[in-house]
Amino acid sequence: MVTEQKIKESLEDILVPGAMRSLLKLNLVRQIIVTDQKVDITLASSGLDSNAEDYLKSKVSDTVRHLAGVSQANVNFIPSAPKEVNDVGNVVAVMSGKGGVGKSLVAALLSIALARQGKDVGILDADITGPSIPKIFGLSGTRPHSSESGILPVLSKSGINIMSINLLLEHEDDAVIWRGPIISRVIQQFWEDVLWGKLDYLIVDLPPGTADAPLTVLQTIPTSGVVIVFSPQELAAMVVKKAVRMAKQMRIPIFGVVENMSYFIPPGSKKKLELFGKSRSQEMSDAAGAPLLAQIPIDPELAKLCDEGKIERYSSEIFESLSRNFIQALSIKAKQT
Repeated sequence: MVTEQKIKESLEDILVPGAMRSLLKLNLVRQIIVTDQKVDITLASSGLDSNAEDYLKSKVSDTVRHLAGVSQANVNFIPSAPKEVNDVGNVVAVMSGKGGVGKSLVAALLSIALARQGKDVGILDADITGPSIPKIFGLSGTRPHSSESGILPVLSKSGINIMSINLLLEHEDDAVIWRGPIISRVIQQFWEDVLWGKLDYLIVDLPPGTADAPLTVLQTIPTSGVVIVFSPQELAAMVVKKAVRMAKQMRIPIFGVVENMSYFIPPGSKKKLELFGKSRSQEMSDAAGAPLLAQIPIDPELAKLCDEGKIERYSSEIFESLSRNFIQALSIKAKQT
């Protein structure tokens, strides 16, 4: 006798056109009813155009009809907004009060760390006026598929779901000259109107500061916690502490802090040169009341991979340490809640 579980298993390999993720990963299977040898399947139409619906209807019907014990398979679609379908387990915001400290880099590295752990991961690039995530992942010129019912995120080479304003612009260097309320609305749309489906983690790359955009994310998106990024300069540390206070005032847990551009090791040397001043890692860790996840050095190889859009190839002892510490911090916070 055919069961709902067997039917779901048969649908695992059916990829949604334009998303290249399965029906189950996108959470589009809304209902399965088995009556004797007849199967009725209801799918959400979120983010799908008519061609995608026609393909899925035919593919699902053919797949299920070939199961033992099935003589008839009917497939229907129901209108659904992405926010009604999305099932995101944890939202982690990467923030800093200061610009240019490497939030996008850290957001990318944390996402890659989770993906290498076998997690389903997405990145919401909330830096509307200064987006860099698509460039880092080599997605320049890539366009997301969309319909009246939603937008499908773009998939990176390692399977990370990405949405950024730069994926929607005609040219990646076009300026986004918008006032705060419009920027906040776009961020909300990236949360509500993008079909993220089932994700273990959604990493949100925040713009600098503590104004409209970061406030929109922390107030309207159910944020599990934040990671604070800073660099060693005294000025940067002072400004970043504002972001720490913002998170604490809004009672958002801080998973940890990351010091970027912490030092430089010249080729052929083992000596660490603190180009931007003495490390403030302990000071920032104390201020945040959270562990230090990593001190990331100035690494020409990492910079080269980012410029080439090949960051997913990056590997180093520092990255492995960041990955372990981040996973451990997430685990500890999960046990406390």
